[in-house]
Amino acid sequence: MTPRGGRASRLLRNTPTLLLLCVLGVYFLIPIVWMTIASTKDTPDLNSTPGFEFAHFNFFDNMANLFQRDDGIFGRWLINSAIYSGLGGLGATLLAVMAGYALAKYKFPFREGIFRIILGGVLVPGAVLALPVYLLLSNMGLVNTYAGVLLPALVTPFGVYLGRIYAADAVPDEMLEAARIDGAGELRTFATISMRMLAPATATIFLFQFVAIWNNFLLPLILISNQRLYPVTLGLYGWQGQARNTPDLVSLIVAGSFVATLPLIVIFLFSQRFWRAGLAAGALK
Repeated sequence: MTPRGGRASRLLRNTPTLLLLCVLGVYFLIPIVWMTIASTKDTPDLNSTPGFEFAHFNFFDNMANLFQRDDGIFGRWLINSAIYSGLGGLGATLLAVMAGYALAKYKFPFREGIFRIILGGVLVPGAVLALPVYLLLSNMGLVNTYAGVLLPALVTPFGVYLGRIYAADAVPDEMLEAARIDGAGELRTFATISMRMLAPATATIFLFQFVAIWNNFLLPLILISNQRLYPVTLGLYGWQGQARNTPDLVSLIVAGSFVATLPLIVIFLFSQRFWRAGLAAGALK
């Protein structure tokens, strides 16, 4: 078969997969497209025009009103979400990678049992743990504090699982032995050698945890009553409750949802370079 015929044959075989991916891509992009268009409308246009049809362009007015509403409280909510997601994501990622690396590369008693217990945590819904976590934090005096939201965010059983699976294959035992022979300590070996090989897993864990914390709603709802400490999800929910009596809030809620989505898109695009580096490294092995 000629090379051209081989390429045509592969393309034909992959056509159903490509079509499926295109359909899924369109399906996931539809809400983003609607939200982008809706963020340019005021409340009357939102109620009187089709969702995917442009009306009077009020995007900049909506943005100005959004960040001026209630003395700029929306900007405060964005900063809070960035603090919760950034610090929580970094802390959870570091702990998960270190734990996964230890479970993959060190032999110690009850290692498999500990890993199974951690893996079982993946199966426990977060809503089930919300009340026990609240009671623990309440007894510690951490209700209505940044620490009360950050401490539970440092735990990610799925991150530990992903870190172990990736470390088991990505970090050769021979390289660790060579580092020990050269006199490098375990911490130095992990920080200077292993962490570079674990970059794709680290980026993935951070992305998952960042998105999970940014979108977290239930725990802040039961932990925080001070509006100045709200994350953006809880703040927009509070505005939604007021929208029935204040219709002008509808356009601000849509605009706020659009703004709150942008950091997730940016962090996803930033993480892609680590995944590409991991795929290229895997192809060379």
